[in-house]
Amino acid sequence: MPNGGKLVIETQNAKLEESHNRYPNDDVKSGNYVSLTVSDTGIGMNKETRARIFEPFFTTKGKGKGTGLGLATVYGIIKQSSGYVWVYSEVGEGTVVKIYIPRVQVALSPAQDEESADSPAGSGTILPVEDEDSLRELNHKLLESRGYSVIEAASGDEAIRIAGQCRERIGLLITDVVMPGLTGRELAERMIASYSHLKVLCVSGYTDDTISQRLAPGTAFLQKPFTRDLLAKKVQECLGACDATQTIPGRDSHETRSWTRR
Repeated sequence: MPNGGKLVIETQNAKLEESHNRYPNDDVKSGNYVSLTVSDTGIGMNKETRARIFEPFFTTKGKGKGTGLGLATVYGIIKQSSGYVWVYSEVGEGTVVKIYIPRVQVALSPAQDEESADSPAGSGTILPVEDEDSLRELNHKLLESRGYSVIEAASGDEAIRIAGQCRERIGLLITDVVMPGLTGRELAERMIASYSHLKVLCVSGYTDDTISQRLAPGTAFLQKPFTRDLLAKKVQECLGACDATQTIPGRDSHETRSWTRR
């Protein structure tokens, strides 16, 4: 909405029925759902753009202003939850996005204020690389709360520079797979070439099937969103492996480096 406008967010309970005609592009399973509707009075989309909005890396924004991953990630999360997402838009008439997630009748468990007793504590230095400021700050806090020393970076280039200036031995690189500039794969490849002891954990909001095409087999991977306990266990798993073989997530899936943790 470049000239301003109205943004409306609505939630409600909904009941869907099986129909091939009423709901576009999906064979709907009848049942009770929770709906989230987001509508605007913006410029809208033509038919060609609307058909590609969930396609990974498709964007109408200029270079450096968008990656084309936001709606693709939204779509993946909704489908994993057995839900549906439908978009209605016309040029000059704004856009309406409707999301339906199956409603469940399950009592919530009491919130756990304390960390799980099974969650491991750790030590050592970790370099998390994340271009989203809020996620980078959250990961920093989660890792520090587990006893790790954390040196964060907002991009691949910054991570390389920080690693070169760091006096501590960085034991683990945690990198998002898809970032502006250097991708997680390219960053891991360069870092391992300079620091043969380094281990790598890749994270992404994409599903395993989608992201596996961007990583070599055997690369440690954690899918977003994740809990603090799951992150802690995955980090300890990466750092605690002895006599491990780390596959470089590079262009050649057969290229590997091995080391023994001391």
